[in-house]
This record gives sequence, structure tokens and C-alpha cells, in this order.
Amino acid sequence: MGRFGFRFQREARAHHHSEPSPTTGDNSLAQDTNQAVRTIEHATIPLSDGTRLSARIWLPADAETNPVPATLEYIPYRKRDFTRTRDETLHRYFAQHGYIGVRVDLRGSGDSEGVLTDEYLQQELDDGVEVIRWLAQQPWCDGNVGMIGISWGGFNGLQIAAMQPPELGAVVSVCSTDDRYADDVHYMGGCMIGDNISWASVMFAFNSLPPDPELVGNQWRELWHQRLEGSGLWLDNWLQHPYRDAFWKHGSICEDYSRMQTPVMAVSGWADGYTDAVFRMLANLDAPRQGLVGPWSHKYPHQGVPGPAIGFQQEVVRWWDYWLKGRDNGVMDEPMLHAWMQDSEKPAASYNHRSGRWVGEASWPSPNIDWQRYYLTPDSRLTQRHETANTQAHALTVQSPLSVGFFAGKWCSYAAGPDQPFDQREEDGGALVFDTDVLTEPVELLGAPALTMTFTVNRPVAQAAVRLTDLAPDGKATRTTYGLLNLTHRNSHEAPEYLEPGREYTARIKLNDLGQVFPAGHCIRLAVSTSYWPLAWPPPEPVRLCINPEGTHLDLPTRRSQPCDEAIGFKAPSYPQPVGLTVLEPGDQRWVVQRDLGTNASTLEVIKNGGTYRIEDIDLAVSDDTREYYRYVGDDFQSGTGEVTAIRRLQRSDWDIETRTRTVLTADRDYFHINAELDAYEDGRRVFSRNWLRSIPRQYV
Repeated sequence: MGRFGFRFQREARAHHHSEPSPTTGDNSLAQDTNQAVRTIEHATIPLSDGTRLSARIWLPADAETNPVPATLEYIPYRKRDFTRTRDETLHRYFAQHGYIGVRVDLRGSGDSEGVLTDEYLQQELDDGVEVIRWLAQQPWCDGNVGMIGISWGGFNGLQIAAMQPPELGAVVSVCSTDDRYADDVHYMGGCMIGDNISWASVMFAFNSLPPDPELVGNQWRELWHQRLEGSGLWLDNWLQHPYRDAFWKHGSICEDYSRMQTPVMAVSGWADGYTDAVFRMLANLDAPRQGLVGPWSHKYPHQGVPGPAIGFQQEVVRWWDYWLKGRDNGVMDEPMLHAWMQDSEKPAASYNHRSGRWVGEASWPSPNIDWQRYYLTPDSRLTQRHETANTQAHALTVQSPLSVGFFAGKWCSYAAGPDQPFDQREEDGGALVFDTDVLTEPVELLGAPALTMTFTVNRPVAQAAVRLTDLAPDGKATRTTYGLLNLTHRNSHEAPEYLEPGREYTARIKLNDLGQVFPAGHCIRLAVSTSYWPLAWPPPEPVRLCINPEGTHLDLPTRRSQPCDEAIGFKAPSYPQPVGLTVLEPGDQRWVVQRDLGTNASTLEVIKNGGTYRIEDIDLAVSDDTREYYRYVGDDFQSGTGEVTAIRRLQRSDWDIETRTRTVLTADRDYFHINAELDAYEDGRRVFSRNWLRSIPRQYV
């Protein structure tokens, strides 16, 4: 859409207003220093096939007489309860500042009708286009719509924009991806990551919950059992597609960037799993775009952890003002990329704050980046001098134990307890490590390092995990970025090829983008291992990797500081206070590593217990307890086990629902094996129970 497309839409919309759906719930006014806001607790949006979706809507009080643009967040995470407090900080702010804030539950989730059977299906996207059209036709909307979302809502915002609905004027996509195969929670570099089972189990639990009878009435039980029967076991779907095929190409806007004509603000954080997509979209989209990368985990930046959090809503409103209202506020005259350049920190599994500064780049890729090449030497150094003598005689070999990776943290940090990488000295003993000389001046990196590696292996299936570490003078090692590659994918994610033991290959392993200062007095360390469990599922058997340093080098994106960096900054967070919660039982979030030296068995236990709390304005008690277990025994690469259990409970004086899910994933040389259970209870009585046993061929993983 062109910058002034809003004018045409506003005039055209006036000819086809429709009446809003019947609503229930709170329509009270909430006065703010800006505009008074009216809240519609439950609006129903009719779709063409008769299904009705549920929306919560925040409107400026005078919107019916003074229509304004609508902004849509469209996700499956239950607007009524699980995202209620967060939604208040976001959508109420938009309404206070001249926009309609809309939160819609996907088909089959929350208080919407239907069944949700997987991510980003065409049905979901088609529904989204209908929702946008419906919003544009309401009397309180001026015909212009924007989309905003984090994670799932960031994904489908991009995917729906690629369908080019004429009413959609701009997108804010937070912690999302343009590439569902190469850069999502399922696979990384062709390696299946542990978050694949973790995320599948999260959605297994969400899909087990019913709509709220206070909103949908007596049909709540029927809708609930439709979900219990029909949502299915998503992990089964994902394991059946271990390499890039049509399943993953669907919804990946990178397949045809030219379809994206809608302006995009792409946002992520260095502790998030989706940082790389910001840089790819800046480099590849033709549509107007801006990128914002802070120190944050998988959270909206106004609640960003690690800090500093920023006044994110203010930035979004400026974006909406420019693209949805046509206000020439200069937002597109600012740098294309804003990034938080992180200072050196001691290693820790969680941070409240990351020191650093904001930097800006007018374009991406940036002419301010110089690529510095480092070479590996037989005596474990990283040097910018290419030393060729006797390197063939000093090939470097490693066969990593399964313990490498137990201190790696999650693929995507949620700031849910200590889920970031710990001191990498715990990992380096099972890896090849190469250090630069002590730095005599700071080195500032911005972008994606890459290792070009010439190697042989002794197995047909192998993986390489590559880490870049900030090594302090006292030996503490802080991981700054990493990359994975399933070496059977060395040439293609679409057509993997088994490795021939003993044959020499060359592969390029891209590490995640980073913004990091390595200070004078420190060293830069490169580490390479052949396993990284449980962040990545291990190969079927131990692998011995032999690196030829003659054909191996590391490229680092070295940034030259710019004078304009000093002028870049953001306002502090300022947003409406969330709804009141009363803690009934405190939660508990921990990561615990256990090793039994007698049996040589090890377990990583991830505890994410949200406790029990009551949402006061709807008088609903919510309980949320998830446990993850990742196990292995000794050097048995087929002993890896991932297990996730989840308990969810919703309670009101006359309503008591509990669901329990359990997913166990194991593998032998030829198959993955899933054992899954779902039990649902109403008023303490089990009303549904189902078990799944699945075996899926193991293909190049």
C-alpha cells in the first residue's frame, strides 16, 4: 500500500458500514490523561462459513461519531484469561491514543468457535482477512487497519500482509520469522531443536481448555469437547517434515518477498529466538520497513527483560500515525535499524538488565560493517594471519559428549527463570576451542558471524554446534551467539544428503546475528562441538569430527562506531496498569541439572510453575504448571528423552475445569517415538481421556 492509501480507503469505506455484532460484558468508560476508553468484553465476528470468532475491543469513547483506524492482534492464547493483563497494557494504550485496539482469539481457541489443528493453516489466514474486512466496515473504524503481534501474531501479521488485503495499511511484527523452516521453534540449521517438543506441548495444553461460559453460554461444553477430540497431536505433524518442503514453505514470506507490499516494523531482542528475521527482512523486503532489536527475551519491549525496557507503545503509535493516519511525523527519516549494542557481562543464566547503548544504521546491510576474517591454527588460536604450514598434519578432531549443551539455555528465552546460557566453561571441555590474542582495543560486532568449515566425519548423520564467546581475563566465558548445522543439510535444506565417512566436505555455518562489544583485555573464543543436547536433538550415534584448518575460517561483522549513535534513545515505558491479580499460590521457576555418577544418568529439569492467581475483574482463578525433563545416559546417543507435563486449571464459584497433558519423545536409530496423554476434568470428574502412540521415520536427523 502506498503511503497515502488511507485516503482512498476512508472514502470507500463510508459506503458499506455494517452493524456491530451483539456484545456482552463491560462497556464502562476508563478515563486516562489522553482519551476516555470504552471496552467491549466480547464481540462476535461472523465468518463466511458460519463460524464466529470472539474479540475484545478497546475504543476511544467517541469512535462511533469520530471513526479511527483499528489495530488487530490475532492469536490463540486466550484473551479472556492468559493474555488479559498484557493486553490491557497494549490495546488500551492504543485506544487512549486514537486507535481501536482489537484482540481476537483464533478459530478453535479461547472463546472462538471451531477447532485449531495446527499453526498458520490457510484457514487461519483466510479468517484473518475476513476479520480485517469486518473491522474496516464497522461504524467506529475509518476503514484502515493495522496488525500487531508477538510470536504467533507476528507470524500471521506477515503472512496475512503477503495476501495483500486492501484494508491492511501497516504491520508491527514482534519476535517472528519470515522462514518457518530455517528459523522457527522446530528446526535450526536442519537440526531438530528441543523447543519443538516444548512448544508442541504448550499448544497441546492450550488446545485442551474450554471457552468461558460467561461469554459463550451453554454451548461452552460442546465447543470444549470439539477441541478435545479434534485438535490433534501437532508434534506428530512437525516430525513428519524434517526438511524444507511445502509444509514449511507455506506461510514463509521469504519464498516470495515481492508479495510483501505493506510497511513492516520488525522487532526482536538478542535473548529471543527470532532475532535473525529482523535483519533478513530489512535486507530483502522492498516495502517500507524498520527494524528494532533490544536486549530483550521473547516479550513486548515495554515489558522487556533483560532491560532496559522502552516506551514501545509510543513507537508503535508513531508508526500507526504515519501509515494509518498519514501524519508526516518523520518516522521514516530515522535509521532503518535501531539496535542495542551490548557491553560485556559476566555469564549468568538470567539478567535483569544488559548494559550497552543504542546504535542506528540507515540501511541494512550497512556500509559501516567491515568483515574481518580469522583463521584456525593447530595450536587452538584464532588469528588474522593465514598460517598454512603443516596444517594437514595437525587436523583437529572432536567427539563431544552428550553433556555439551546442558548449560546452553533455551533456543528462545522467555525470561522464565534461568533460561539463558550459563558460563561456557561448563561446555568447552567437550568442544574444540580457539582463542584470539588478548584484544588491545574493543571490537564491536553487529550482524551474523559465519564459520566456513572443511571437515570429515565418521558417521552418515552429524551436526556441528558453533559458539562465539566473550572470554574474560579471569576465564569466565559468556556466550554471545551460536549456530547449528545438520551436516547432511550442508548443500540444501530441501534435499539433504548423507555424509560419506572419511570424505572431505566444506560447509558454511551461519551464527545468529548479534550486537556485542568485546572489550580490550578480553579474547574472542570460537567453540565447535558435535552435540548440543537438549537445545538440539543429537544424531543417532556419537560423531567424530575432523576439521582441516587449511580450509576453515571465521568471518566476523565488525562495526565502525558512528557519531550519530550518541543521539539515539527511546522513552521509558509508560502504559495503562494491568487488571488486578490476587496471588493465591506463588509460582516457582527453576532449571535444575542432576547427574547420578553411579548410573551415569543426567537430567535437566525445567520448572515453570505460574502458581494460582485470581483475575479480579472476571472473578476467575487460573493455575498453570509446566515441567520439562531432558534426560540421557552416558554416551548412549539413543537414550535422549524429552518429556513435558502441563496442568491447567480454571475455577469460578460454579465452574471448575482442569486439564493434564503429557508428551514423551524418544528416538532410536530409525524412528522417533511419541507417547502422549490428555485428560480433562470437570468439577473433579474426568470427562475425557485419550492416549497417542506414534512412530515417525527418522530422516537425516
